[in-house]
Amino acid sequence: MEYLGIDFSCALGSLRHGKIPEKDCLLPLISKLLGYCIVAASTTVKLPQILKILKHGSVRGLSVVAFELEVVGYTIALAYCLHQGLPFSAFGELAFLLVQAIILVAIIYYYSQPLGATTWIRALLYCAVAPTILAGQIDPILFEALYASQHAIFLFARIPQIWANFSNKSTGELSFLTCFMNFAGSIVRVFTSLQEKAPISVVIGSAIGIATNGTILSQIILYRNAPATEEKKKK
Repeated sequence: MEYLGIDFSCALGSLRHGKIPEKDCLLPLISKLLGYCIVAASTTVKLPQILKILKHGSVRGLSVVAFELEVVGYTIALAYCLHQGLPFSAFGELAFLLVQAIILVAIIYYYSQPLGATTWIRALLYCAVAPTILAGQIDPILFEALYASQHAIFLFARIPQIWANFSNKSTGELSFLTCFMNFAGSIVRVFTSLQEKAPISVVIGSAIGIATNGTILSQIILYRNAPATEEKKKK
């Protein structure tokens, strides 16, 4: 019995005989189910952040460069996984995260008017190069180099935001729910990547996500009362 690439026959067979499924039977099943759960959750993971910005009409405390780099990182990661032919459950969330990240950057641009010339150049350059990367129409060696660099891209995408939070002693309009979902998703993705025998570089990327998202999440908790404290001082 197979559904969406998930083989239930092994587990169901054991349960029919009143036995607990063996580890070799159960772990792949759990991995697939968790993978699809991540994909499903990813469809709304950035929605809390988008709604928070729209509600307050502000991008206070948000690093534009951080969100731009995130879009670049998702683009490279998605293109690589498609090129490697990995099962959708192992990377499907990247497609939804990329779309939401692009929408988020567009909203940040809208509330960051007027935009400088360099911002427009970065946006136009991405629009020109991204389709070629997603289509896999680049040299395989360059593709590997790009994917290797995306770990650094995701790392440097988080560093400006982490530094801004630390400098301001506030996380501004950052959404706790979005950051928490990113953190939890990275933890689960490490398990599913190992189970799906994904390249070690994919696992490393998820591990970096745990460290950086965990740092931002801790900052949101640490600085959650900062604005109120500052306002009291002003009074």
